[in-house]
Amino acid sequence: MLRKIALGAAILIGLGAVAGLAIAPGLVEDDLNRVIPHAPYPVSAEAQVLHRGLGIVDLHADTLMWDRDILNRSRRGHVDVPRLREGRVSIQVFSVVTKVPARLNYDRNTGDEDQISLLVKAQLWPTRTWSSLVERALYQSEKLYAAAAAEPDQIRVITSAAALAQGLEAKAGNPDLVLALLAIEGAHALEGKAENLERLYAAGFRMIGISHFFDNEMGGSLHGIDKGGLTDFGRAMVKRMEEMGIIVDLAHASPAVVDDVLAMATRPLVVSHTGVRGVCGSPRNLSDERMQAIAAKGGLIGIGYWKGAICDITPAGVAKALRAAIDLVGLEHVALGSDFDGATEVSFDTSELAALVEAMLAQGFTEEEIDRVMGANAREFLLVNLPAR
Repeated sequence: MLRKIALGAAILIGLGAVAGLAIAPGLVEDDLNRVIPHAPYPVSAEAQVLHRGLGIVDLHADTLMWDRDILNRSRRGHVDVPRLREGRVSIQVFSVVTKVPARLNYDRNTGDEDQISLLVKAQLWPTRTWSSLVERALYQSEKLYAAAAAEPDQIRVITSAAALAQGLEAKAGNPDLVLALLAIEGAHALEGKAENLERLYAAGFRMIGISHFFDNEMGGSLHGIDKGGLTDFGRAMVKRMEEMGIIVDLAHASPAVVDDVLAMATRPLVVSHTGVRGVCGSPRNLSDERMQAIAAKGGLIGIGYWKGAICDITPAGVAKALRAAIDLVGLEHVALGSDFDGATEVSFDTSELAALVEAMLAQGFTEEEIDRVMGANAREFLLVNLPAR
């Protein structure tokens, strides 16, 4: 989820502030993907030991949108492979963003204008991506596969339950290995064509969010104009995604879409990055009743780290939101969904997840609760719900 700011204006300012395009995207990301400056978080010996034993899973980061080599540690943004290793993240879901409306807000957006086009051109992406949303998604997947091909001992792309099991086995002998899963933030990337779902599946995408910040061919957005339910095309695509083993993500979906998907779904669903209204009454968050209904069908709720979802973005605030989610939907249905690198301001990056462990211990979480929320729930969910092979 992109922060409620004038993204296009920030890009234009960045472009105008320098003589060459090569520097501008970095200035833009410096402004958008901020970590609030802070002294090192104190982490007790107990938290350090517990953190080292975790296999953390994060259900949502938008890192592939930015002009960075994820194999190298960057001073910008929130996620790269070196920082994932430091944070003990074993599985990272990389979601791709393909279009964002102008004058972004949580209440009403149209898809008439697109701010990502500016970023795509500034970062010198291939011309095929300049006007095609599906090509933007495919290009971002290519970036991830290129990193995995260059350093197979550092990162591996996972497309099935069998591949995930093999990856976890390999990770037991190589703790530095990060497993990666591709997702799409908003099915507008299909461009209204069923055949593009096949193309995206072939490219490795295994989780797709129905909507992002505007209504699309599949259905309404929580932040759209009509906020309607599934269209006929949307129903057909949900059915086909279930047949293919693509996990349906209801983050950003309108309440009507959530209800329609719940009525027809035969497989568990996810909300990859969100908050809980009982902690943060933001229009970004679904109602408690819909969150409970998603969990009741075996679903998974990923709790984010940014203000629009949880209001208090400190490690203690994230821990408070996780506790509220557990109380609302049950321990086995709660996971992490950071929204790192989604033009979000946060109080820690992925290398600092030990601070979240410390905050959870301070709030009385048991070791079992910490293990399940920070990785075990999502790992088991993926092993069951990804395509078998």
